[in-house]
Amino acid sequence: MTGDAHLKELGEFLKSRRAELTPRAVGLPDTGGRRVPGLRREEVALLATISTDYYTRLEQGRVQPSASVLAALAHVLHLSDHQRDHLFELGGRQRARHRRPAAQKAHPQLLRLLDDLTSSPGVVIGRRMDILAWNPLAVALFTDFAKVPEGRRNCVRILFTDPAMRTLYADWRTVARDCVSHLRAEAAKHPEDPQLISLVGELSVEDRDFGQWWGSRRAPSRRAGVKRFHHPLVGELVLDWDTLVCGGNPDQELVVWTAQPGTPSYERLRALASRATGRPGGLTAGQAS
Repeated sequence: MTGDAHLKELGEFLKSRRAELTPRAVGLPDTGGRRVPGLRREEVALLATISTDYYTRLEQGRVQPSASVLAALAHVLHLSDHQRDHLFELGGRQRARHRRPAAQKAHPQLLRLLDDLTSSPGVVIGRRMDILAWNPLAVALFTDFAKVPEGRRNCVRILFTDPAMRTLYADWRTVARDCVSHLRAEAAKHPEDPQLISLVGELSVEDRDFGQWWGSRRAPSRRAGVKRFHHPLVGELVLDWDTLVCGGNPDQELVVWTAQPGTPSYERLRALASRATGRPGGLTAGQAS
C-alpha cells in the first residue's frame, strides 16, 4: 500500500471511530440536534488541541500527522492498544513504547530544603506540573493544596479552574500563558503521557483561553522572574521567584518565592508567615501518580 493510500485509510479509520463515540463518552455535553451520530470533527479537534482545519485534512488523507498528534487522537478516540498500533501504522509513525512511569514522590533532598523554608513559600513540582509537596507559607499564599484531590493537584489545572487564582495574581493572563507554554514543553518530552493528554483535553474544553494559548506555540518563559499578587489578607506582594531543578530527578523542581528585605512586600510576607502555623501533611508527603 502506498503512502497516499495509507493516509486515505487513516482518514477513514478516524471517521469511523469518531462516528462510534458519543459526546458523553469523551466528557462533552450532549446538546442534541445532531444530524448524524457520533462526534463532530470540531469536537475531536478541540479535545486533541489541533485546529479543525488540520483535523479535516487528516480525515481527507491530505496530511501526515506527527507521532504526538497520533498519540493525542488515540487518547481522545479511546482506542484500544491494538487500534492505537493500527493508527500509528496508517500514519507512518513509529509508536514509542514507554514503560509506565513510577508514581511521583517528592525527592527527599527537595523535601529537606522545603522543610528549611520558614519565611518563603515553596512548592515541589513534578511531571505534568503536578504539585508534589509544599510548605505552610505556600498554603497561606496560594491555597490549601491538601484539600485539592490528589489526582487534580496540578499547577495549571488549579490556575485555570480556581476562581481565586484570577484575583490573586495581578496579571493572571500573563502567568497563565507562561504556564501553558511550560506544559507544552512537558508534552514535547512525554507525548504519549495519557494523564497529560487528558489534562490538556479537559482544559481545552473548559477554558477557551487555554485552547487558544495551547495552539499559539509560544516559547516557555525563563525559570525565574517577578510575580505580583493581590493577597486577600496582607494586600499587594511583589515577590521574586526562582527554580531549583533536582539533580537526583530532573523531572522535579523546587519553586521558591522571596521578597527583597526592607520592602513592604518583605514585611507583608513576614506577616503572612506568622499566620501560617502548623505543618500541613502536604509538606512531607505530597504525591501524584
